[in-house]
Amino acid sequence: MTAAVEELADCGYDGLSLTRIAERAGVSKGLLWHYFADKDDLMESTAKATMTTIRDRIANSLDLTEPVPDIIRAALRRAAALTVTHRGELTALNHIAHNLRHPDGTPRLTPDAYEETYQAQESLFRRGQAEGTLRDFDTRVMAITYQGAIDMMIGYLGTNRPHIDPDDYADKLADILLTGIQRS
Repeated sequence: MTAAVEELADCGYDGLSLTRIAERAGVSKGLLWHYFADKDDLMESTAKATMTTIRDRIANSLDLTEPVPDIIRAALRRAAALTVTHRGELTALNHIAHNLRHPDGTPRLTPDAYEETYQAQESLFRRGQAEGTLRDFDTRVMAITYQGAIDMMIGYLGTNRPHIDPDDYADKLADILLTGIQRS
């Protein structure tokens, strides 16, 4: 899957070659077929594994003993930094998300791919409500809204905008989100 990410980042979805993926991975093309039913299966598995790795990398870098608003701000900063530190993975995910389709043309990656992320975010928001730093709101709605804001931020910052400071953008987004959900 690492080789698939590299191939996608270098060649795009349309230029993707399973032969080159196998070569990059140092395995035979036949071994790819042993683990993946087809190209689409490899792409879906790669996207899900990459999303999990990125989510876990951000979560593991946070001090979860901090108050929830501070965790939210730090998580947004870490996500914004990905546009610099993990550009290849984000590029690969973008290619897969926009090109991987079922035979009827519907996207193969659906919001269900975010379910674990949504659940973790809901848990964090409930903790903030319990500790009194966040007001009462529907944590599911907020998790989906929050993740949507993260995805849009990453997409915007990732479109070659070197003049925009990722930390500054993340802080401004945190200010907007926290204004709406913090207890006054």
